[in-house]
Amino acid sequence: MQIGIDMGLATGGSPATLDIEELLATRLLVQGNSGSGKSHLLRRLLEQSAQWVQQVIIDPEGDFVTLSDRFGHVVVDGERTEAELAGIAGRIRQHRVSCVLTLEGLDVEQQMRAAGAFLNGMFDADRDYWYPVLVVVDEAQLFAPSVGGDVSEDSRKLSLGAMTNLMCRGRKRGLAGVIATQRLAKLAKNVAAEASNFLMGRTFLDIDMARAADLLGMDRRQAEMFRDLKRGNFVALGPALSRRPLPIQIGAVETSARSSSPKLMPLPDAPVDVEDLIFTPDPEELQRPIVRRVAPAPRPTSDILAELSKSTPAASGPSGASEVRPSQPDFTPEEREERLAAVLAEILDDPSSAFRTDAVLYQDFLVRLRMRRVPGGAISLSDFRRRAAIARAGVDEATGERPEWQTVLSLSNSITEDLQGVFLMLAKAAICSEPCPSDARIARAYGTHSARRARRLLSYFEEHGTVVVHNDFAGLRIVAFPDIGCQTAPGDATAPDEVGARTAAE
Repeated sequence: MQIGIDMGLATGGSPATLDIEELLATRLLVQGNSGSGKSHLLRRLLEQSAQWVQQVIIDPEGDFVTLSDRFGHVVVDGERTEAELAGIAGRIRQHRVSCVLTLEGLDVEQQMRAAGAFLNGMFDADRDYWYPVLVVVDEAQLFAPSVGGDVSEDSRKLSLGAMTNLMCRGRKRGLAGVIATQRLAKLAKNVAAEASNFLMGRTFLDIDMARAADLLGMDRRQAEMFRDLKRGNFVALGPALSRRPLPIQIGAVETSARSSSPKLMPLPDAPVDVEDLIFTPDPEELQRPIVRRVAPAPRPTSDILAELSKSTPAASGPSGASEVRPSQPDFTPEEREERLAAVLAEILDDPSSAFRTDAVLYQDFLVRLRMRRVPGGAISLSDFRRRAAIARAGVDEATGERPEWQTVLSLSNSITEDLQGVFLMLAKAAICSEPCPSDARIARAYGTHSARRARRLLSYFEEHGTVVVHNDFAGLRIVAFPDIGCQTAPGDATAPDEVGARTAAE
């Protein structure tokens, strides 16, 4: 069903129509400086399409909560745990309810984690609930930054990974991303590049104008036009909008944001004794408690676990003398690495470890190190995940010294941490010419029982050009790695996972 919604007026006074069905398949990017009318444009799009498609808005400033009164959107407060947000997101998809995730009042890092958890919850919904959803993300440069900022690396990766999934892999799950940003230069390129429709508003910086002109297929000399655009005027391009750059003026909206642009107001008439009013406190002010607005920044879980892993300082006895604690054995760096590897192998040898979260395994790892009195500072959670991914691949010493494996390790740095274990396992099978792992084996390496998700992982790697998947004449699967010139031996994709089956039997 083709549904065209009215976005306003195009050049010549004709209506500017946006094809919603085409938008669901091709996504939209909106760019414009503060005050250019981006939020007004998003509100117009949401109001006009509310009756046709389910909507989810990631709202960092709480501007879109007013849609609930007019169109019935459910307002979800982002000040919840990540597990709660993921659960709510799954039920949002199941019951096809439009909602606004308001992140007002949270700091940037908390906003990134809340948005990432919510988007991942929608992305991981069961296939039965893959209904079409218009996912609007305002101020997208906050959630998909092109470079790291003052936030922790874990928060940045969580948010950026969720935004990448939305724009790169969301279409097959019915998720249509509509992202708006003030600065194209601050938005991750792999997120912006997946949009096929563009609405470019007023911008002044040369780098942003140049990127906008490139996206619209315009000559760079024409980029100056973006400085002259008025508020609420945009240049549209894309299969859902126009096949050629088309200037449009966004129409009026029915609802309004709680915040608005400042307007000039006349100053009140000055009282006679102004200084007395300003410098004399009200008696009630003295009784009000002082409220500190700045909340302490949340500490990453990895830092807390690392601190707990350190040895406890010697406590003082009743007489004030320090208690004598057993001394820790002295290890050389090589011996310490051997101990670390042994403890990690002990944890991963448990078949059930594949289905436990990395945070739980990391905590178990730190406790075992303390029990064995392994000296030195604890490794970070990120380093633990990397070591676990390599250990799960089952690489022996001879394979680890091959140049192909070193190339694979370099390639894995560009892959998100949750997928590195699967990538390294497949690469090891290719380097050693082993049969291609089955869907069940790939699923266990990813920490799931779903063979369908394993096939989606292979499709994801293939879409990004890291592997080539094909079948031989007998229908057996082969995974090739073009960057190292290796491929797995043919393997049965439907073969059972022997380790998983043995664990279930036990």
